[in-house]
Amino acid sequence: MKELEYPFDGGELLTQRKSLRRRLLAENVTRLPKKIAVFGGSTTSDIVGMLELFLLNYGIEPTFYESEYAQYFQDGMFPSKELLDFQPDLIWIHTTNRNIENYPVVTDSAADVDAKFDAEMGKFTALWESIREKFRCPIIQNNFEKPLYRLMGNRDCWDYRGRSRYISRLNDAFGEYARTHESFYINDIDFLSADYGLKDWSDPSYWNMYKYALCFDAIPYLAYNTANIIKSLYGKNKKALALDLDNTLWGGVVGDDGVDGIEIGQETGPAQSYYEFQSYLKQVSSLGIVLTVCSKNDHENAIAGLNHPEGLLRPEDFIVIKANWDNKHQNIAQIAADLNILPEAIVFVDDNPAEREIVRSQLPGVAVPPMEEVETYITTIDRSGFFEVTVFSDDDLKRNDMYRKNVLRSAQIAAFGDYDEYLRSLEMEAVIDDFLPVYLERITQLSNKSNQFNLTTRRYTPADMEAVYRSGDYIRLYGKLTDKFGDNGVVSVVIGHKNGSVLDVELWLMSCRVLKRNMEQAMLDVLVEKCREAGITHIRGYYYPTAKNHMVEKLYETFGFTLLSADEAGNTVWELPVAGYENQNHVIAVTGNPQKEI
Repeated sequence: MKELEYPFDGGELLTQRKSLRRRLLAENVTRLPKKIAVFGGSTTSDIVGMLELFLLNYGIEPTFYESEYAQYFQDGMFPSKELLDFQPDLIWIHTTNRNIENYPVVTDSAADVDAKFDAEMGKFTALWESIREKFRCPIIQNNFEKPLYRLMGNRDCWDYRGRSRYISRLNDAFGEYARTHESFYINDIDFLSADYGLKDWSDPSYWNMYKYALCFDAIPYLAYNTANIIKSLYGKNKKALALDLDNTLWGGVVGDDGVDGIEIGQETGPAQSYYEFQSYLKQVSSLGIVLTVCSKNDHENAIAGLNHPEGLLRPEDFIVIKANWDNKHQNIAQIAADLNILPEAIVFVDDNPAEREIVRSQLPGVAVPPMEEVETYITTIDRSGFFEVTVFSDDDLKRNDMYRKNVLRSAQIAAFGDYDEYLRSLEMEAVIDDFLPVYLERITQLSNKSNQFNLTTRRYTPADMEAVYRSGDYIRLYGKLTDKFGDNGVVSVVIGHKNGSVLDVELWLMSCRVLKRNMEQAMLDVLVEKCREAGITHIRGYYYPTAKNHMVEKLYETFGFTLLSADEAGNTVWELPVAGYENQNHVIAVTGNPQKEI
């Protein structure tokens, strides 16, 4: 919904909240249901209402538990039966500097301040540990905004008695806890309040009258930032940028002005702005976000512009370059096909409002931010939260290289008349075996990001996956694939729950970048082998349809499973006897965990 995309009108959203909610709920879409508990240190009702809108827009249908006013600590330490029965999938602790109980005063010694700091951190640490033990779900914790006043002036930021310094210490300690504990995430209201304007954000009249720790108009910005963390946790991030060139990556039109006539570099204000935008995009790419070109241009002119000596981005920084005179929505659809991702995983960046509107209307799932002035390009993309990082693994660092090699693999298909011959030419090798601790983070990440090849679309938190890993009630498999082009990393996961002589497959997913490579057959071969070792006689598979996983609707049928049941919603149950099964993979060399990894 366009009204809920950044940059939005916060005041208008608050006014139109009820009508927007009705429109969202009337949409014929399937959303991911999630139970979210909000532990508030201040009034949270309007914040929760706004958070619901953003989550619905992201494809998440939330059900909320809201603590009573300022009962955040009590709810975490001594949860009520209502809260225990609610069993949240996620807890957000909405505290602010209004909830700090042990502030230093100017008469305190350094030891006094340290004792107060330890008491404050002890309170929050006890709260987090209690939540982790009782609920085993992700925690989002606000850090603290700066104080509204500085009692000691500029000295306040460095003197051990200054509130500014004290809050910075707490924020650092919160961050350290996040770095050392899984499923714990910081909601950076320190940055949000500064970005919004601290004096407006912390307007005391809202606290004095309504016990709101921020001004009313800032509520949508807080809710949006929180929603970005949540949608990232549940695999709703974007994966790629489709970038226009003329007046987007540089000033001017390269086909008209020539390479020497476009603006990029250090010589003028606009040229500097385009240079900084390219620098930002290069940093975004380092996170594993795929850069592509979607430009109405002659290909030669596009390449010449990207090779401008003052520019930072080069042709090799882009996995796909579509520089032609086709309609841009068609090029974006082709880019998605080339990358083996859905169009809705793409952000389209173009200075031309007409082109943006065409793409928005023809490809509704594609994000189309308004790119008005080059000086705002960075903040528009950055504040939109398209690529919110909650988990960052080694595979993310290698993702661009993996996509680039996939494009090379696709290009090679044309040289072969037989597809199996092509697959054998890739010289594929796979490691398929029980989970290893070193891969748990990547496995968890895949469970929350894979949507197309995902038979049940079940999501796991790190704590959930850790519990599965440590339990003897499961058969678990990860699949790691390499070929002559390079290492694809961990690309497939199967989790089956032992139920007597039956294995119920609770999760089967695979990264789209290795589709149609026979990896699914290789995974099934090993799964059957593990079942035989465990005395399992039948494998039962489940398919739960979503808007994105139609490609695997008939997967079990192609494997030779028998359909046991189907309902009106399209949910199906399948079964395969282990006895008599013959291996289906004949193109991938499969081994178990190498001794060095055990």
